[in-house]
Amino acid sequence: MDVTDYVHHAGVRLALYRWGIADGRPVVVLVHGYPDRASVWDGVAEALADRYDVVAYDVRGAGRSSAPRRVADYALEHLVGDLAAVIDAVRSHQMVHLVGHDWGSIQSWAALSAPALAGRIASFTSISGPDIEYARAWLRRRLASRRLRHIAGALRQLAHSWYIGAFLIPGLGALPWRLGLAAHWPWWLSRTEAVSVPPDPMRARDGRHGVKLYRANFAPRLRPPRPRRVEVPVQLIVPLRDRYVRPALFDDLADMVPRLHRREVDAGHWLPLAQPRALAAWIAEHVEANRSLQPSGSSPAGGSRAQLTTPPVCG
Repeated sequence: MDVTDYVHHAGVRLALYRWGIADGRPVVVLVHGYPDRASVWDGVAEALADRYDVVAYDVRGAGRSSAPRRVADYALEHLVGDLAAVIDAVRSHQMVHLVGHDWGSIQSWAALSAPALAGRIASFTSISGPDIEYARAWLRRRLASRRLRHIAGALRQLAHSWYIGAFLIPGLGALPWRLGLAAHWPWWLSRTEAVSVPPDPMRARDGRHGVKLYRANFAPRLRPPRPRRVEVPVQLIVPLRDRYVRPALFDDLADMVPRLHRREVDAGHWLPLAQPRALAAWIAEHVEANRSLQPSGSSPAGGSRAQLTTPPVCG
């Protein structure tokens, strides 16, 4: 799909894609993970477009969006600022329904408690990406537990997250992409997820820049974790065969999210690619359950209005 618009925020240009009609229908904003770009949502967006105004965007460092060079520019505060700019540009003063997968879910969790987005998110659907502060607290509690099964669960999650340690080593995380991983990525997803993706000339570049997400946000932190209470209604979709994020990681989430609906599904990590129509139906169900929420005001909260530009027509 061609870029619909560009949103400009803090010197970063974000490529925006839109399906459906912007006629006052509920707005659904889809945020992709790593090493994907907005196209990972194509099947889901097409299934939602007859009922909703559907928006996706390439996050910084991916697709046709800008790719800052500094690791610090990929910190959650900047990702949340980008998301706020996108929502500001598309929401038409109504609250939006947020959906995130993988890193898109991680940054969306951070957005739920960001002052700049207060009163602007009607619901959230999370897929395969925890709140970082919650995950840190969960790991600490489980590793300090006297229950063997809790310790085993934490160690199991750490084992499934082995790649994060590699990504934190300067130069090492990007090395596989420099050595040709992008050419083998379709084979890897076919073998491990039973999904088919075409070759993508941007994948190597996206992979190299996306590693900065881990280095900017998963570096060891000395302060205790600070999970934040979330009042927004959340649908947590848990793929039971996710090889990177284990279901047990979310077992304590209800303590942080009082309005939580957990949906376990027989799927792997890349649910948007494997079951796009089923995922769209689950998203729509959550949107319909929460579409009666009213906007909190006509002015965007916190910060200046984002700039929206239309790209030139490409042949």
